[in-house]
Amino acid sequence: MPRLLLFLILVAVAVIVYALIDCIMTKAHSVRSISKPAWIVTIILVPLLGAGLWFLFGRARPSGTPGRARPAPRHPTAPDDDPQFLRNLEAKRRQEARQKEARRKEQELRAAQEKKDRAAQQKNDGEADNEPGGQTA
Repeated sequence: MPRLLLFLILVAVAVIVYALIDCIMTKAHSVRSISKPAWIVTIILVPLLGAGLWFLFGRARPSGTPGRARPAPRHPTAPDDDPQFLRNLEAKRRQEARQKEARRKEQELRAAQEKKDRAAQQKNDGEADNEPGGQTA
C-alpha cells in the first residue's frame, strides 16, 4: 500500500510539473480560455485539478483537431518569395545603374575637359611662337 501511494504521488507531481512547464512554454496567443498567467496560478494553487483543466481547456489544440484554430502566420520560405527582399534587390540594382551612369558621364566630362585644355595649350603655344618683339634680324 505505501508503494502504491508513493507511486501515485510521483505520478501526480510529474503531471503537475509537466502541465506547469507546458503552460510556461506555450506562446501567449496559443493559450485558450483564460490568460497564460491565470493558468499558471491555477496549476500552482489547485495542483491536480488545475493541471487537468489545463490539458482539457487551456492547451493549444493539435493541428489536426477541428475547431477554431488560428491560422499560422505566413512567412516567405525563400528569399525570392520575400517581397521586401525583392524590393531591396531592385533598389540596389537601380542604385548601381545610376552610379555606373554617373561614372561614365564623369569620365566623358573629364575627357572633354582634357581635350579642351590641350587645344587651349596648343593655341597658346602657337601664339607664343608667332609673337613679334623678340629679336629682330
